[in-house]
Amino acid sequence: MLTQYIGRRLLLLGPLLFVISVISFVLIQLPPGDILNMEVLRLRSAGTQVSEEQVEALRQLYGLDKSLPEQYWLWITNILFEGNFGTSFTYVKPVSEILAARVPLTAAVSIFTAVFVWIMAVPIGVYSATHQYSLVDYFWTFVSFIGVATPGFLLALVFLWMAFVMFDISAIGLFSQEYESAPWSWAKIINMLQHIWIPIVIIGMAHTAGMMRTMRGMMLDELNKQYVITARSKGLTETRLLVKYPVRTSMNPVFSTIGWMLPGIISGEVLVSMVLNIPTTGPVLLQALLNQDMFLAGSIVFILSVLTVIGTLISDILLVWLDPRIRYEGVA
Repeated sequence: MLTQYIGRRLLLLGPLLFVISVISFVLIQLPPGDILNMEVLRLRSAGTQVSEEQVEALRQLYGLDKSLPEQYWLWITNILFEGNFGTSFTYVKPVSEILAARVPLTAAVSIFTAVFVWIMAVPIGVYSATHQYSLVDYFWTFVSFIGVATPGFLLALVFLWMAFVMFDISAIGLFSQEYESAPWSWAKIINMLQHIWIPIVIIGMAHTAGMMRTMRGMMLDELNKQYVITARSKGLTETRLLVKYPVRTSMNPVFSTIGWMLPGIISGEVLVSMVLNIPTTGPVLLQALLNQDMFLAGSIVFILSVLTVIGTLISDILLVWLDPRIRYEGVA
């Protein structure tokens, strides 16, 4: 049954990804003009003479003289059959090189943040639900409200100010100055781990607060159901009762967020990354959209869309496995 469900979902991935790729490419092309026009205007405003022949040659080189369907076909076939995402006009280098330099760091920050959120939110949510209206419950409720209401970039700014004023240290970046341009080594990895906890705590603050409230609410709803009362009356210990039934059912929101987590691993938090000067893909995507860098922006948007679809599939499969109340027909 599970194999058939997975097979049906996999058959839908092809058409869905095709539609997503078309929409992504069209959205990038919607603003008037293109990056070549913007670059020519910038050069001419700076006093550099650019002839129409040079502009036309560049337009033919990058395929900008072709129709929109032809540009899309050239773009998607190069990605699928050659692994070529095109050339970034902004950085004047292949898109694959830009992504290769930033995706690993973005993935490291995002994965550690997800682990931090789960480790913090799930136990606190369970404890707050089982000790409702206690002093600890009120304390974590207050903290979670602050975490949800405070933007991540504001937390980053406050943290930078406190680190500089109180401890006379700079919390910007993922590496110390001597390791920023150095090749990868164990010393550089250790240096990164010494700095990476700062964005993990800042980015994870809001996510932890939201999941904590969700986990608490789900647990309170499950604890009041009849099957919990029945299991408790049969003599199950409180710890075994909680882990086997209410906690397992209340984990549904945790698994359902995997669909958003995978694209988050690649995109990262844009504003927090800009404030902390973290070399992730988020600021690159923002700059590419502002500059109408269609190959770079389109490739990142397409990758995020693919990861969202894959993450949603993984999330649905895990939910079916975790909660027997969910049937394959209901989520197919």
